[in-house]
Amino acid sequence: MEKQTQLYEGKAKKVFATDDPRRVIVSYKDDATAFNGEKKGTIAGKGAINNVMSNHLFRLLEQQGVRTHFIEQLSDRETVVEKVAIVPLEVIVRNVAAGSFAKRYGVEEGTAFAAPTIEFSYKNDALGDPLINTYHALALGLATQAELETIKRTAFRVNEVLCAYFDTLNVRLVDFKLEFGRTADGTIVLADEISPDTCRLWDKTTGEKLDKDRFRRNMGGVEQAYQEILSRVMGQ
Repeated sequence: MEKQTQLYEGKAKKVFATDDPRRVIVSYKDDATAFNGEKKGTIAGKGAINNVMSNHLFRLLEQQGVRTHFIEQLSDRETVVEKVAIVPLEVIVRNVAAGSFAKRYGVEEGTAFAAPTIEFSYKNDALGDPLINTYHALALGLATQAELETIKRTAFRVNEVLCAYFDTLNVRLVDFKLEFGRTADGTIVLADEISPDTCRLWDKTTGEKLDKDRFRRNMGGVEQAYQEILSRVMGQ
C-alpha cells in the first residue's frame, strides 16, 4: 500500500491518503497535549506505544463482535485503517469517579459507580469540547437518533470487554474516551485509538496511575507508565 498526500494532522496523529480511496494510513506522534491543547509536551515513544496497544485492543474487540476501522499494522507507528467520517462526538464511559467528573460534581476521586455512566462532548476545540446531551447532538445535526443508540450500545459493550480484559492484567479501567466514524456506506464503527492517552488505567494493587494523568498532573514517570501498560497488554 502506497502512502500519499497528508490529509490531516491532529494533536497526536497524522493521516495520509493511500492508493486505495477506502483506506488511509494513520501515523502516531510523540506529541502530548492536555487541557484542550493548553499544555503541550512530548512523551518519548508514545506514538509507537499507542499505535501497538490500540491495534491489539481493536483486534480483541473485533473478536468480540465490535466493528472497528482497524485493517493492518504497518510498523510501530503506522497503521492502515478504513477511511471514515468522524462523528464529532467524544464518548466518555466512566466506571469510577476521576478527573473532570470528580471535580465537576464534587465526588471523591476513586469512588466506584454502581453502574457505568456515559457522557458526550461536542468535538470542537474552538468551543473547548463542551459537554452535551443526546438532544443537543440531534439539534446540532451531529448524529441521528439511530446512530446515537448504536454509539451508546457499542460504547457500553466496549466497556464490558475492556474491563474484563484489563482485570486480567491487574489494571482497573477507570474511564476512557471513544470516537466513532461513518464508513462509506454509513455504518457506524469504532475509530481513533484506545491507549494511555484516552484511558485512565490504575494498577489494582497499588492504585498507581499508568496513563496520561501522569503528564497532565506533572507526576513524573510518564514514559515508564506508558511502557508498563504496554508490557502488560502485550504480555511481555
